[in-house]
Order: sequence, then C-alpha cells, then structure tokens
Amino acid sequence: MKMKPQVLPPDFNPETHMIAKVTENGVFHESRKGARLASELVANGTPEDLRLAEKVLDVVLTCQERHTEDPHCGNFMWMLEDDVVGDLNAVEFNLEYLIPMMLQHADRLSPGMSERVQEAIRLGLDEIRRLDVLPAYTNITLLDILNTCLGGELLGDPAIAGRGYRKLVEWMALTDREGTTFEYNSPTYTAVTLRALAQLAAHVQHAPTRTRARTALARLGLSAALHIHSGTGRWAGPHSRAYHPSVVGETDAEIHLLRGWLEDGTLPGWIEDALTRHLEAFEITETAFAARDLGITTYHSSSFALGVSVKEAGGQSDVMMAHYVREGASRPGVLYTRYLTNDKWLGDFYHATDRTKSRNLIEEGRFYGVQQGPRAIGLYTLGSTGTLHSAKAALIWTQRELVDEIWIGGERVHEPPADLVPGQVVVIGSGDVWFAVLPLTVTDLGRGAPLRLVEREGDLVLELHNYLGPEKSFWELRWPGAFYQGQPQCGFYLEVAEREDYPDGSTFAQVIKRGALLDEAGPPFTYAGEGARNWTVEYSRDEQTLGIEVDLMQWQLLRRWTGTGPLNWPMLESPVARQTRRGRIEVAEAVLTCGSEASWLFASPETGRYVAAYHGLRPAPLTLTVPGGQVHIPMMATGTVLWDNGIVTVDAVGLQGEIAVSGGVEKTQETTSAAS
Repeated sequence: MKMKPQVLPPDFNPETHMIAKVTENGVFHESRKGARLASELVANGTPEDLRLAEKVLDVVLTCQERHTEDPHCGNFMWMLEDDVVGDLNAVEFNLEYLIPMMLQHADRLSPGMSERVQEAIRLGLDEIRRLDVLPAYTNITLLDILNTCLGGELLGDPAIAGRGYRKLVEWMALTDREGTTFEYNSPTYTAVTLRALAQLAAHVQHAPTRTRARTALARLGLSAALHIHSGTGRWAGPHSRAYHPSVVGETDAEIHLLRGWLEDGTLPGWIEDALTRHLEAFEITETAFAARDLGITTYHSSSFALGVSVKEAGGQSDVMMAHYVREGASRPGVLYTRYLTNDKWLGDFYHATDRTKSRNLIEEGRFYGVQQGPRAIGLYTLGSTGTLHSAKAALIWTQRELVDEIWIGGERVHEPPADLVPGQVVVIGSGDVWFAVLPLTVTDLGRGAPLRLVEREGDLVLELHNYLGPEKSFWELRWPGAFYQGQPQCGFYLEVAEREDYPDGSTFAQVIKRGALLDEAGPPFTYAGEGARNWTVEYSRDEQTLGIEVDLMQWQLLRRWTGTGPLNWPMLESPVARQTRRGRIEVAEAVLTCGSEASWLFASPETGRYVAAYHGLRPAPLTLTVPGGQVHIPMMATGTVLWDNGIVTVDAVGLQGEIAVSGGVEKTQETTSAAS
C-alpha cells in the first residue's frame, strides 16, 4: 500500500515550519514540538514528508546554542523566539526525539542533514553530561539515561553510553532504597518516566540495561495501574506534580492512557490485572523518600478515591484530593486543596517558560497529612512570610453547579457565600459521595479572619483564613527573629462516605460530631532556637483512631498513628502487591523468598498470574511459590519472574544455574550475564 503524507497538525505554521502556540503575548514555537514533528515525518517517510522534515529540522537546529563559550553550549532554546537557554530540560526533550529518529531512519535524511543532526546530538549529550541532573529529578533523569545510552550507542562512543548504563543503576539504587520514585505518582511526569523506560527497553543494545529498564518499567507501571480509580478512570492522588487540566479532570481519563500503553506494548500485559483488580475497596501506600517525609496513601472505593501525602513535594503538589463519580456529568468530581496567599487564583500570574497565564494553581503552603481509608487529617501553615493581605487553606470542589447539597452545622445552605464558626461541620453532597469537613485550630493573624464557603470561578471553595485584612508583613512569623513563637495553625479533619450511607448531610454531620477530637498545642513562647511546641490532633470514632503531631517551631513532623499503632514507611503496601527489603513477601497465598535487597510481588489469583521481582545488584537465590506450583532460580540479580497459569518467564541479569519449575513449564527468556 502506498504511504500517504503525514497529516499536519492544525497549529502547524507553514511560514516557520514549526508548531505555533498562540498566547496573549504573541505567537511562539517550541523547539521540542518541532523535533517531535520532524521525527514523525521521517518515520512516515514519503518524499513529501522527508522534504518537509528537513525544513523542520533546519529550524529546530537553529534553536541549539552553539557558542562554545556559552555555559550551556549544546542545549536548546525552549522557544524559537528565545535569545538564551532558560529551561535546562530543553536538551532532553529535543534529543528524546532526535536520537531514536536517527537510530531508526537516519538513511532517510540527506547526508548533509544527517551529519548536522548527529553533530547536534553530540553537542547535546556533552551538555547533558555537564548538567548531570540529580537522580531525584525523576523524569529528567530518565530522559538523561535514555538519551545518553541510545546516543552513545548511535555515535559508537562507549564512554557516553557507559555513563548512561551506570546512571540507570544509580537511579534504581536511589529508588530501591525507598519504594517509589522521588517524583512520585504524577499523571504528567510519571508518564514521561514510563515512556523513557519503554524506549530504553525497546532500543538499547546493552542487554543488562535492557533488562533493568524492563524491571523498573514493570514496578512503576504497577504503581500507576493501582492508582487508577475504576469508578472514574482517573489517576488518583496524591500527586507529587500535576498540571491543572489533569487535576480538575479536564483531560482525557488516564485509564485510556494506560490501556494505550498496554495495547502498544509500552507496559507488560499482566499490568491489565492490576488495572482491573477484583476489589471493591482497598488502600495502597508507598514511600518516596522517608527522610524528607515523602510518602503517600490512596484509598479506593467504587464511588471515590481519596489520597493524602504526608508532606508536599513542591508547588505543583496535590497533597490531598479526591476523585468521585458523578453519574451523567461530563467529567468526574474532584476535591483538591491548596494553601493560597493574596487571593491568587488560576490565571492570575504568569508561567515564565510558556509566557502564558499560569496553567497551575500553585500550592503556597507547607503541609502534613495522615490518612486511614476514607478519613484524613490535613495540617497547613504558611509557606512564605512576605507581605500579605490574605492567607488561607482552601478546599476546592470543582463544578459548583454539580454540588447539590451543602450543610453547615446541621443546617441546609442553599447558596454560598456562607460563614461558619469553629466547631461546625461542613457537609457537601455531590454525585455519589458525601464530604464532611471539620475545621481544626485556625490561627487568626489579624481580626476576624473568616471561615467561609464561597463560589469562585465556578467552583465551590471552603476557605479557612489565617489572615484577611490590610496588606502587612508579619514580624512574628520570621525565624530567625526576635518575636517568633511558632507557625500559624490551619487544620481540618476530612471524611468521605458513599452517598447512600446517609439520608442527608445533617445525619452525616451528627456522626462526625459523635467522634472524640483532640486538637491541642503547647503554650506559645518566644523561640531562641531551642525547645518544641507540639500540635497534636487525634480523631476517634467507631473503634478507629487517626492522629498526627507536628512541632510548630520548626514545622517538623513528629509522628503519625492509627488505632493499631505508629505508622511507618512501607515501600509498597496493598492487598495485591507488596515491596520490601526483608527477603520474604507474601501476597494472596503467593510467597517470594530472595535476597535482602529490594523485591516485590504482585498476585492476581483470579487470572492465575503472579509477578515477582528482585532489584539486587548482586545475584541471590530466588523462589516464587504460588498455588499449584513453584519456580526456583539458583542465582539472579535485577529482574522479574512471571507465572502465567503455569507458563514461567524469567527476565533477569546475572542468571546462574538451572531454573527449576514445578507445576508449570519454563518459557524461553532473555538471559544476561552478571556484567553491568
């Protein structure tokens, strides 16, 4: 069949040969979008496509900084219109397309253009080496690894490629110390990471790197699938980083993204079992970095998913959020929280990189949270002590018109705005769920800072103000400072319930008030760098207890607990999957025994599939026992073992000895030496 020319996107600008972005500040052209378009044109490969691809590449390459005295020689301008390199990630996002294009289709370009692109790749890889991004910056680190491994192999440069192979080992070691990635559970950036790992696994020549990439891809794919809420199809929170359209559900449901990855082979087929798990309700907990209090919990029911971070990861964090079913609505309901100063709202300020109004409602507070099932406690304080005229925590329900019941203190409220007094429970009914919010201590930094429900830009917002008044600075909040007595408090208890569980919001509020609440802080004192002032919050009801304690002086987490005792930092804990470093894991009658480095086990008894993984650098024995069978491997390092209804597939580095299978048969697998 004769190929047809690539259909160009509607925002293609034939005058610039680039994708145009029209903003209130003018028309701009992203270099990375040009690189992607060129790679697609070359892949399609008709004569017309190739002629246009060379024109696009000519423009993209003019975006590369080539002055040898520039500290970022080899990087790219984010926009064609830029004069200097600003966003240091531009080189990664451009080479992500240029390198695979050259690996697969270099012969389709003219000799002159092929030489120019190869030289641009070499310059870009040298810049990537100099930048040497920290492994904690997950998505950019994986692009570094992808570009360096594939670029080094493309150029035939073992030194470049070797740096990439080693950095993958380094990144996996960092992640394996904790559980999930430092840049955890992000609808935007985990997607970048997964794509990079899939590209690496598909194209890298170095066999140990290929196996390690597939192993890491399986672990992150498992986490992503377990966070997809079956009722709404959304990527449930909390999120380390997310852009506003995905936060409020304006984008396509992420379940379609994962299904696409399953269809095109980006993710292994068994991930389907994690996506369609046979559970009505369950909880998943992961740790990203315990030393920095970065851990997450997500609870799924058929109607909603509630997620809470122990601590914010940055300004793009969703520290506490819920997705819930709204039958007949164009998109699911979302509750998310922010701490906001000076009445900022989406679009009130500019995003420097894109030169457009901000795509995000930035988190401006500092947060600590704890969750057990559908119950959570959130504690906020100010993130900045600049000049303020307002400072508040905000709980935001999207699409006010789809909120059909509002109750304050047991009384029905028909239209906001509405004030509440301390101790009153706010109940919101929307779609298939009830939300109950009980404000905790909220420090008034002025006079009469309100607690109130308002409508803002079509959303319903519960505002818990620490300050509302004339613009001022707060000497008493500065540390070091002569008046500092601790951070202001701003907390709340949240509980989510199925709509069918209570006849009305008043009944739910009465149930919440029946619980025992402890909300107390030590007396104020002027801080001289010593001593603590602890804020302790605990809520108990129906033989369930949830608690958290922070030091207001240093805004430091001290402890979290439930009725069963202190909460720890599990690498991965859920009814269907676990990860530990203890050398033994049990899930749903399956047992994994292996070395004492990071390992995980996923079990799907309903489909007869079980997956075990070991992430050790040094080979160790591994045994997977499942109902009706067993796999024993004398020695293996990083890799996975799949039991699929008695068909066994092993993909591992450092395999030694003969694999023994009882109750099944071994399938041909890729084996690699112990060499790194």
